[in-house]
Amino acid sequence: MHPVRVNWQIKAILPVVFVLLAGLLLFTIATVSLGGRERHAVIMVAGAGAVIICGVLIAVLAYLVQRPMVELQEKVALISAGDLDVAVSFSGRNDEIGDLGRNFNYMMQQLRESRKEIETMHRTQMSRAEHLATLGELATGLAHEIRNPLAGIAGVIDIIGRDLPASSPARAMVKDVRLEINQINRILTDLLETARPHPPRMMRSNLNTTVEHAVMLARQQVLSHPIKIELEKAPNLTEVEHDSDQIHQVVLNLLLNAVQAIDGPGTVTVAISSREDCAIVTVSDTGRGMSDQQMSQIFRPFYTTRSNGTGLGLSLVRRIVEEHLGHIEVTSTLGQGSTFEVQLPFCASAHPAEVA
Repeated sequence: MHPVRVNWQIKAILPVVFVLLAGLLLFTIATVSLGGRERHAVIMVAGAGAVIICGVLIAVLAYLVQRPMVELQEKVALISAGDLDVAVSFSGRNDEIGDLGRNFNYMMQQLRESRKEIETMHRTQMSRAEHLATLGELATGLAHEIRNPLAGIAGVIDIIGRDLPASSPARAMVKDVRLEINQINRILTDLLETARPHPPRMMRSNLNTTVEHAVMLARQQVLSHPIKIELEKAPNLTEVEHDSDQIHQVVLNLLLNAVQAIDGPGTVTVAISSREDCAIVTVSDTGRGMSDQQMSQIFRPFYTTRSNGTGLGLSLVRRIVEEHLGHIEVTSTLGQGSTFEVQLPFCASAHPAEVA
């Protein structure tokens, strides 16, 4: 049951009416000793005075309080309709109502400025999205145009390598060319994955196995480098719902980034653990580390700190992790290495998708 709504004027005037009626009652009692006509005249004058006082009070309240409140209600209605270019006229008063008006006008100014900032950010993001979409279409076309002749070049290099004598110094050069071709192919794969992503195929499986396969591949990459890659598995880890191919790509990208961040001897540590309803994959290195400014940019597409990098690896990593309804965090200190932590829910289907 809704409470009865009482107009504010009635609430304001009722105490005054009660006080005046009580005064009239006491006044009537006090004038008992007077004669009938005199007593009647005095009571009439007192009653008329009480009515005049109530009228003046209502008029003052209407002018000082009701008008600002009505104006404020009208302005709020305009705001509800989407018009933020409003201000109240009673902000110049030197009382509490004036304070309310000044605070209201200041709030509206802040809202207008915030809306302008949001509109500017929206235009910037839309322009960037259109730019990235154009780059994505261009990258897809270039990747296909490059991949076909690249496959032919790789085949020819393999044939040349097989035909060269075992003692020929050119065999080492052929091996280097083959590695460069693999690097180009990996870059093209990243471009295609970024331009044409496909949703993850989720299955419950052993995360230890997925990560271990990525570590084995990364170890092959550092055979000629003084870098150790250590793996700390979680034997009792519950099976995690994930796309093993995509998470394998995530871990391998993080490992290759960690390796490339190390100058000379160093160690990369991959640790698997769990926390509440998430599995955790941590990749730490003893490399160069990053500044705060670099950490704020590393997940942006095409941002890279390496002269031969594309800036797509970590952008792709974050997209894959977020499509698994997970989260990735990075901590780093210049000269002391970096740590990437990937959090994956055990059951992604039980987590509602977040709205970007």
